[in-house]
Amino acid sequence: MLKLYGGARSRASIVKWYLEEIAVPYEFVTLDMPAGAHLQPEYLEINPIGKVPAIVEGDFKLWESGAILLYLAQKHGKMPETLEQQAQIVQWVMFANASLGPGIFTEATRDRETPRLLTPLNQIFEKQPFLMGDEFGVADAAVGSILGYIPMVLQLDLSPYPAVVDYIKRISERPAFKSAIGGG
Repeated sequence: MLKLYGGARSRASIVKWYLEEIAVPYEFVTLDMPAGAHLQPEYLEINPIGKVPAIVEGDFKLWESGAILLYLAQKHGKMPETLEQQAQIVQWVMFANASLGPGIFTEATRDRETPRLLTPLNQIFEKQPFLMGDEFGVADAAVGSILGYIPMVLQLDLSPYPAVVDYIKRISERPAFKSAIGGG
């Protein structure tokens, strides 16, 4: 069985959310991060960087939430057939981790980056319910988890982005989101 390693409140919840969305069984291994469990030799063999999340499936080890999400989508038949559509999904996962997360959650750049990042997302969500169209997918797990954390941890005025607010509400009402991220 797949093992997912993470801390109590860590980015592992993103992977947990997606695993629950696609109904893949897993064992969650909680690392005591304050005690430095992620820096112990046993865990460093799984992820030499010493961060979470990481997965282990048999002899296979993988870390970085975006890489794990893409692997799971590919393995469990959740990626589209065309290379172009797959590349768009990879683009969204990379955007979530490299642009959206740092742009919104880095205080020094937040005021400048928020409109730059959320205005085009708002335009997309005015036209369609999810990033790739009408159905929830792995791109939504990546981007939606970042957006879903905004109301939980920041006092950010999202009123200029009503379609983003609707999207956050839509994903945060999903049972797997509530279970993995929303504490429900």
